[in-house]
Amino acid sequence: MHELHRGHESMHTTMVLILIVTLVVAQFVVVEWKKRHYRSYAFLFNNKIVQFFTMVSMWSIPLALSFNKGWWRFITIWTVFTLLTGIVIRKSTAKPMSNTTPRLVYKWFYLIYKVSCFLGIVGYILMMATFVGINTFFGHKPQQWMDVALVLLFYGLYFGVLGRDVAEYCTDKMAASIGYYTKEGIPTRQLESNVCAVCGNQLMVNVNEEGILENTYKLPCGHVFHEFCIRGWCIVGKKQTCPYCKEKVDLRRMFTNPWDRPHILYGQLLDWIRWLVAWQPLILFLAQGINWLFGLE
Repeated sequence: MHELHRGHESMHTTMVLILIVTLVVAQFVVVEWKKRHYRSYAFLFNNKIVQFFTMVSMWSIPLALSFNKGWWRFITIWTVFTLLTGIVIRKSTAKPMSNTTPRLVYKWFYLIYKVSCFLGIVGYILMMATFVGINTFFGHKPQQWMDVALVLLFYGLYFGVLGRDVAEYCTDKMAASIGYYTKEGIPTRQLESNVCAVCGNQLMVNVNEEGILENTYKLPCGHVFHEFCIRGWCIVGKKQTCPYCKEKVDLRRMFTNPWDRPHILYGQLLDWIRWLVAWQPLILFLAQGINWLFGLE
């Protein structure tokens, strides 16, 4: 195989550039599609059936490939993640739902989110260190460091994307069960001034008071929530509207702490990765078609 492709380095570089340009153009097309024809865009991308099918596919297809290749490390980690996440999903869909369930769900998925973010950052730093040749100071081959970097990046991005998808599913189920949130129409319960619409529990601290365990956060629309709950709703549950009145929430204005910005940016990266995975077959087909037109192999 190596002999067959020997001397084709410039051709392979061209093929990689074509793939990158295809990705960039595809992203631009999707952005313009969202601006000009939001209804058809929302029907496809925000359709719950499509999202659920994508989530199940991402959950099951890598496992099938791992069994085929004998990647037991991934199978073990996948099994532990699935068992623990299955318990969380069961609690979030239970009826009646416990008052402590929303915070438990957000704590679990926020942990997954932070761990995946850490793995992704470490993998990226290790990859950049390999590119600049830091591995030579330790007497290690570039391939060794690059293999570790790619593994860390894969685990971070894969479980990050999957965790956010499952978290969004659990968030919708819990919100519908509590009754303060509906995707369309009027909520089934009237929200009191001292109740958090995310978890349904009372607020123990006023907005301008410093809490011992947790502060209370007020959105521009005037509704107040536990700080942890609204963080889980927006960052983990991928919601950008008020849980009660559905008014648009600007995450950049909401989380002004510099330490919160990386979490928001990483969440946007995971959403882009999810889009890339969902449309990967079509993108690869287009890139392969362009390569075929130019006679590249």
